[in-house]
Amino acid sequence: MEIAYVLIQCDLGSEENIINEIMNIPEAKEVRGTYGIYDVFCKVESDSKEILDDVITNKIRKIPKIRSTITLHYIPSQGGR
Repeated sequence: MEIAYVLIQCDLGSEENIINEIMNIPEAKEVRGTYGIYDVFCKVESDSKEILDDVITNKIRKIPKIRSTITLHYIPSQGGR
């Protein structure tokens, strides 16, 4: 299982629409509005890195009114939970 966290900056007032659009993406397992530099974060899971990359690049990043994203991919060999 491949997992990534995507931090999203968006146009002011567009947060709820973006959250609703991301919730329609099956690979997006969690999506929440946040305070601070980033407006929304989401957890994305897929069976392969290729699918994960496609979802982030072609589904999430192309949503209108998203200004920028940061993708965090965890390092399995370092452990954690």
